[in-house]
Amino acid sequence: MPEHQNIEYKESWRDEYLKWICGFANAQGGKIYIGIDDKGAVKGITDCKKLLEDIPNKSITHLGLVVDVNLHKKEGKHYLEIVVPTSDVPISYHGSYHYRSGSTKQELKGQHLHRFILKKMGKSWDDIPMQNTTLEDIDEASVQFFLKRALDKGRISPDAASDDLKSLLENLELFNEEGRLKSAAILLFGKKPKKYFTTAYFKIGRFGTSDHDLRFQDVIEGNILTMADKVIEVLRSKYLVASISYKGLERLEQLEYPEPALREAILNAIVHKDYTDTFIQLSVYDDKLILWNPGSLPDELSIEQLKSKHPSKPRNKNIAEIFFKAGYIEAWGRGITKMIEACAAAGLPEPIIEELAGGIQVTFQKDIYTETYLQQLGLERRLIEALLFIKQNDSITNTQYQELLKVSKRTATNDLQLLMEKGLVTKIGTTGKGTSYMLQRGSKGAKRLAKGQ
Repeated sequence: MPEHQNIEYKESWRDEYLKWICGFANAQGGKIYIGIDDKGAVKGITDCKKLLEDIPNKSITHLGLVVDVNLHKKEGKHYLEIVVPTSDVPISYHGSYHYRSGSTKQELKGQHLHRFILKKMGKSWDDIPMQNTTLEDIDEASVQFFLKRALDKGRISPDAASDDLKSLLENLELFNEEGRLKSAAILLFGKKPKKYFTTAYFKIGRFGTSDHDLRFQDVIEGNILTMADKVIEVLRSKYLVASISYKGLERLEQLEYPEPALREAILNAIVHKDYTDTFIQLSVYDDKLILWNPGSLPDELSIEQLKSKHPSKPRNKNIAEIFFKAGYIEAWGRGITKMIEACAAAGLPEPIIEELAGGIQVTFQKDIYTETYLQQLGLERRLIEALLFIKQNDSITNTQYQELLKVSKRTATNDLQLLMEKGLVTKIGTTGKGTSYMLQRGSKGAKRLAKGQ
C-alpha cells in the first residue's frame, strides 16, 4: 500500500518522527509503519522489543498522546505499526504544532496555526471577540433590515421583533461568553467594518483585451450583509449588458450572465472569505467574468465534491448562520450546484471552479462557441471546426463546408442539419447557392447543449 493521507513508511525509528505522530493526531489520525521503505517493501527492524516500550512512552512524555504500537511479521522480518488517533485538542511537540496534509507534514504557524486551534476548539474565526467595540459600533438600520428578512422567511422567532438591540444580538450568539461583540457582529452589522477589518471590501474591475488594460473600477464597502445586493446593482448599472424583452406589458431584463448564478457566487465569496487576507476581486472581460476570494477549501472537501451533494462546512459559522436566517443562502451545501444549473438553463458553459493562490476562483464564460467547451460536449471534430469557422467568418455555405472539411455534399448537408437540430446554427435562405448557416446564439438548442442533451 503506497503512502497517502493516513499512512507513512519509515525504514527505522528516529525520535524526530514524534513530529509525524503529532501531525497525524492534529489531522485525521493515521498509521506509521517502522521497518518499511517508501515503496511499501518490508525491510525489517532488529530492536523491536525496545521500540515497543520506547515509542508509547515517548509519545506520552513529549506529546501527551496515547498511541498503539503493534508488532507484525512478514517474510521473516519484523516491523511496527503505530496507530495514531485523531486528537480532539491541539497537540504540540516541544511548542510546535504539526499537521498531516496529503502525504506531507507541515508545521503550522501564524494565521494557519490560529485557525487550526480555533477549529480544534469547535470555534471559527468569526467567534473572536472584538476589543474596544460597543453597541455604538452597530448600525441599527442594518439589524432591522436583517430582522425583517429573517421574519419574512420564518427563520427567526416572531418574538425577536420586540427584542432590544443587545438582546437580539445575544440571541443571535454574536456576543461571546465575556459579553464582547464577536468579529461576525462587526462585519455583519457594523457602521464601519473596514475600520477593524481593512480588507472587508469588494473590488470590481472592467478589463479590455488584457489584464493590463483596466478600463475602470469600483470598490464596494460597508457591512457585508447587504454587500451582495450592492455588487449586483453596480454590475447591472456599469459592467454587464442586459437584454430587454416583454411579457405582455411587463418589461423583462436579462443579464448576459444568469443573475442567480452570479448572486450565488458572490454570496459564497462573502460568506466563506478569509477576512484575515486580502479583498474579494471581481474581474469583468468581454467574454468572461472571474470572481476570486481568499480562503482555501476545507481539507474535507475537494472541487469535485463541491459539484455534488456535500455537507456544508462554512469557514465563518456565525456569518453563514446570519446569511441563512436572512434567506440569502441555504444550509445544504448546494450553492455550486445551483450556479451550474443556472448557467445550463441560460445556455452557458459550466462555471470553471478552481483553487488558485490560496483562494477559490470561479470563471463564468459567456461564449459556448469555444474549442475547449465544444470538446467537452463530445462533438465530432469536424463539427467543432465548422462552428469555429462560422464564428470567425460569420457564416458558412454547404459548398464551403465541403471544401473546409473535405467531405461529400451529402455529409455536409447531414452535418449542417444536425447542427440546426442542436440549436447551434440557423439557416439563412431556403435553397440553392443563397443558403448559408450562422451561429444561433442564446437559442433553446444551445441551452439543451449546455445541459448535455
